[in-house]
Amino acid sequence: MVQAAAAPQEIRVSKDRRTLTVRLADGATDMFSAEMLRVLSPSAEVQGHSPEQRVTVGGKKDVGIANIVPIGHYAIRIVFDDGHDTGLFTWTYLAELGRNGEALFAAYLDELKAKGLRREG
Repeated sequence: MVQAAAAPQEIRVSKDRRTLTVRLADGATDMFSAEMLRVLSPSAEVQGHSPEQRVTVGGKKDVGIANIVPIGHYAIRIVFDDGHDTGLFTWTYLAELGRNGEALFAAYLDELKAKGLRREG
């Protein structure tokens, strides 16, 4: 069983709406591009209901964060300026992205290339 991560001390969106900064209770800080959050969204629309259903989403290089909605004491819903708003980013998932986000995003870029998709919209 995966232990739930502690709630962040601060969640902040940059003025240009392209970066989410998450400051953890221990003082560590993770910064995520809106593009990475959008294409790695934990939503069923992106992840599917099984690994075989996962969708590689292209054209999101310039996506921004329109809003952040708290969900209880365990997650946030990120509303993107392309209308996507169904992913619940739990503290555990954000912690996983902090640990493994670079590798996950690199794998995403490899998938884009293999499928002939582009980051640009």
